[in-house]
Amino acid sequence: MSRLPLKDPKTFDNFDFSVIKSKDAERLKSLPSLSAIYTHKNLAFIDPAGTGKAHLAQAFGFECCKRGMKTYFIKMSELRDRFTAARRAGKEAAVLTGLVRPFCLIIDEVGHCEFDKENTRLFCDLIDRRYNKEGNFNIVFTNNKNPSLWRSNFNEDDALLCSLDRVFDDATVFYIKGESFRGRKLETIALQTSRVKAPDSSEAPTL
Repeated sequence: MSRLPLKDPKTFDNFDFSVIKSKDAERLKSLPSLSAIYTHKNLAFIDPAGTGKAHLAQAFGFECCKRGMKTYFIKMSELRDRFTAARRAGKEAAVLTGLVRPFCLIIDEVGHCEFDKENTRLFCDLIDRRYNKEGNFNIVFTNNKNPSLWRSNFNEDDALLCSLDRVFDDATVFYIKGESFRGRKLETIALQTSRVKAPDSSEAPTL
């Protein structure tokens, strides 16, 4: 029900925390406690491609599921498409209710697509409803851009500013820098060709 990827699931157990070198590394290692859920603290993982942000976001959601907390994972482009389809079918309220209900809502790859004015307003409504939600909950975001640049992907400045205020009213943003984890199993094979010398036309063939 969470829509977390089932193939090669990303968990805290299979994340290599030893590669994180920082005086605040313990803050990252404390994520499995799910204190962010209990304190209503949103999370954002910001990093270049391939350095672990999606893994950490999914691991947080996986941990929530293990403890019986309803979790929902959705890419930002999927969220846009869902809002568009809901508007066409007149089902905006039902879609918003479904996205407000989970304890943990994970929105992956914020900023990888454009939201028109109506979808931006629905996004802002979603943020506002979760901000005023009672109980244990939070939102987890991933992106490779600083949150101050997110507004360029939305078409409603005033409403967006209010929503971003609510997103980061009480949040922890992890900026992860370093080389990509991807490509560790990449095998590189160097090959070379040599040109075969063409026979001289003056040379008579041997009989």
